[in-house]
Amino acid sequence: MTRQMHLGAFLFNLGNHVAGWRMPGVPTEGLMSFAFYRDLAAIAERGKFDLLFHSDGVGINDSYDAVLRHSITIRPEPLTLLSALAVSTSRIGLAATVSTTYNEPYHIARKLAMLDFLSEGRAALNLVTSSTDLEARNFGQTSHLGHAERYERAGEFVDVLRLLWDSWEDGALVLDRDSGVVADPARIRRADWQGRYFSVRGPLNMPRPPQGHPVIIQAGTSADGQGFAARVADIIFSVERSLSSAQAFRAAAETRARGAGRPPGATRILPGLLPILGRTQAEADAQDRALQDLVPSALAVSYLSDFLQHDLSRYPLDGPLPALPETNGEVGRRQLILERARAPGATIRSLATEMVQNRGHLRVVGTPATVADFMAQWFTAGACDGFNILAPFHPGGLAEFVDGVVPELQRRGLFRQEYEGRTLRDHLGLARPANGAVGR
Repeated sequence: MTRQMHLGAFLFNLGNHVAGWRMPGVPTEGLMSFAFYRDLAAIAERGKFDLLFHSDGVGINDSYDAVLRHSITIRPEPLTLLSALAVSTSRIGLAATVSTTYNEPYHIARKLAMLDFLSEGRAALNLVTSSTDLEARNFGQTSHLGHAERYERAGEFVDVLRLLWDSWEDGALVLDRDSGVVADPARIRRADWQGRYFSVRGPLNMPRPPQGHPVIIQAGTSADGQGFAARVADIIFSVERSLSSAQAFRAAAETRARGAGRPPGATRILPGLLPILGRTQAEADAQDRALQDLVPSALAVSYLSDFLQHDLSRYPLDGPLPALPETNGEVGRRQLILERARAPGATIRSLATEMVQNRGHLRVVGTPATVADFMAQWFTAGACDGFNILAPFHPGGLAEFVDGVVPELQRRGLFRQEYEGRTLRDHLGLARPANGAVGR
């Protein structure tokens, strides 16, 4: 069998383009409606996607009036929503974004284990370290942890998660009516973790999840983030802008993973891709222009300012990006913007326009065949293992991809015709982890 792509459907409320919610036919009343997300999940499952990837944050951005006024800052709570979607779907993976800075591992180990049971082995968690003081102030803190420190905490967080998921051996739950035995105490062990950030006794108060460990996703692009991903990630959600850089990133990621003691092929790399589709190239270009015409200029500048954590509104729009002070926020994406700013002719306006179009990810405008050509080129050149699809608006943009691009990929033998396994690890071709706590 030829190597095949993996696809994630990135759920960002009503769409991944900042103005996508304004497009005709987008059901804005669905923002907080289960039926909206149920139907969106059904579209992705009809397209045989590996997983739904739910974006999240633990604060609201009210630093810039234009962002609060013109963009959707509402974030439906992912674990509640995905638990509901677990019973309305049957095959697609369900990935929740979780902050390692503003959660405790025991809570998250329980919740993800339960999601894995409810979905019969389809749970995943996208681990983020959060990036702003605004989030810190929702959790009794005045400022965000330093960049290196929050990744150190994240690494310890995952170590505790794994110990808790492994605190019950497979088969420890007996439930034998005749003998009256519920569980075998010899096959249940405490975590007894004492670290810098966490003190956790354990064991978890539920059996080992169906997948052993729910799938772990990581999207950090800084050096700390890449090192963390090399050690823990099953999926790396990457931000790449050229084929050559993506090939280099993938090779480096595999080298880092081997250096962390992991076997070859332990991770799947899925860059983000925002497709803007039309039946013809002219139609796709028109849709692209329509989306961009719906973005107020103040929103574009505020959006860029938020990514860079520096207010750019007082600088000339058609001038270059000024020298910026260091921040304690997101490092990797900020560095990508600064690199783009060094290109000849780059201005605040051009950078802001680019950011609201794709949030730094790949963007392809064209027919289904054109988008499939692009995806096939990257995939066959070894730049990635598939893509995280960021439909510009929901549900129409995702439906256009499923009905147009997916059949193109299937005809080329690059994507599955039907699901073959039951769990998310099955879809991804990842083995169920051995119980690392046995023999401790």
